Amino acid sequence: MARTTRKRSTLANRAIAASAALILGGGGLVAVNVYASAGESRGQNPNGTQAAGRSVSTIDCPDVGNELDVVPQKERANVDRELATLDTQITTAYKRFADLRQRIESDPRYGQQQILTPLKNERTVILQRIAALIERGKAPKPQGLESMASCTLRADDNNGQNQGGDQNQGGDQGQGDGQDQGQGQDNGGQDQGQDNGQGDGNGGQAGNGPEQSDFVDIQSVQPNVNNPRNRRGASRGTFTTSCGVNENGKFNPDNVIVAPGVANGAHHMHDYVGNQANDAFASDDDLANGQTTCVDQGDRSTYYWPVLRLQNGRQENDANADGGGKDQNVGEIQTPSQVTLNFVGNPRSKVTAMPRFLRIITGDAKAFVNGDANANASWSCTGFEDRQLKDKYPICPEGSQVVRTFKFQSCWDGQNTDSANHRTHVAFAQANGACPNGFRAIPQLVQRIVYDVPPPVFDGANPSVFAVDSFPEQLHKPITDHGDFINVFDQKLMNKVVNCINGGRKCR
Repeated sequence: MARTTRKRSTLANRAIAASAALILGGGGLVAVNVYASAGESRGQNPNGTQAAGRSVSTIDCPDVGNELDVVPQKERANVDRELATLDTQITTAYKRFADLRQRIESDPRYGQQQILTPLKNERTVILQRIAALIERGKAPKPQGLESMASCTLRADDNNGQNQGGDQNQGGDQGQGDGQDQGQGQDNGGQDQGQDNGQGDGNGGQAGNGPEQSDFVDIQSVQPNVNNPRNRRGASRGTFTTSCGVNENGKFNPDNVIVAPGVANGAHHMHDYVGNQANDAFASDDDLANGQTTCVDQGDRSTYYWPVLRLQNGRQENDANADGGGKDQNVGEIQTPSQVTLNFVGNPRSKVTAMPRFLRIITGDAKAFVNGDANANASWSCTGFEDRQLKDKYPICPEGSQVVRTFKFQSCWDGQNTDSANHRTHVAFAQANGACPNGFRAIPQLVQRIVYDVPPPVFDGANPSVFAVDSFPEQLHKPITDHGDFINVFDQKLMNKVVNCINGGRKCR
């Protein structure tokens, strides 16, 4: 079985870059932060090009996976591999765009000729394959799939503000559960779009982000957490599983949920705790028999998320590897100072057991171009966790640490461990805490990851920022943060979890 797991290097083995503006593959990646949904950019310019003189930022393509509601089970892995090919095509096109950016800005037709038309042709072939696979699996052939072949080059318009248009690119997971309200604010004019030493536009060590406007002083944010109250019949207990902070240094750029059988299917590096058998090729049997870092060996679940890097001019040992430098993810990977994995109850009802091998993705790795319908990660600082951010990284005061929080979907359809778009088999609770019709409450995974990282430095000769790994064209935006979970609890331990939560106890 092929493995792509990489161990971290020690500081002594890390090379120090000559400059914070690291050049990868001979081409500096320079871009400008903008916010516009995929639909609006295509709607404003059906030719997919922008007016000469505008500073283009990234490649914006429709997310095909979100639109596939019905995929036959026997063809699901094949369709997922084709979807991963679409991601690889975008990554390759983004690299071409970065190399040709200045010429594209002076002649938009050149961008159409060199980037958008070839990409559309490549995507059309894959979309035709996906339609054929679905039809081969005895499901209705999706209509109009090829209309999603066209992509655009996004321009720097209106100082990076949204221009309107439909941001809900598919999927129903934007249901509010009262946890994310108020997180999308600009926080008192902090988003000034300045660069101050971070390079031209998007800055960052690889030139594709983040930029200063992606950060905000947490002390300027007003408290915004609003959780639903517990009602009669609520399940008030908590079960905590302890699985370490990835001391083993297990990383790979795979994602066995969305891209099974595809090495580097994520195009960014993941941290793993829990199950140690997880890579792109892991089957349910591999996971069931895998080693675990969890204290309770009855929990062989896999918990993974994009690594956080400190872009300080230094290179990690994946600087020339897939998921790392080859995908514009550079800098030193940071080991969390703390990882807390809690399973909590429902404010309206008792919970039922999760099925074994249930797969849940929370957040959206492509939210920068998809819009925030599925974005769900929160950023904050220790001592300030009543203030949560969705689309900004926090600047924490001295003595406070950066916190990432993922509150996973807590309602299950009662039938499926996965779905065609990896979302519709689970759902968020509604604002009052109740599950939608047809769904039942399950223990909710609340994942809290803490980092002791220095505050960002935006000016001077040695800028330094932290950022999550991302697809190259997503520009390391905080809104793209996401988490993945596969339940591999044994039945005895899962029963303990349910009984503990429903009984109102705190258990480990």
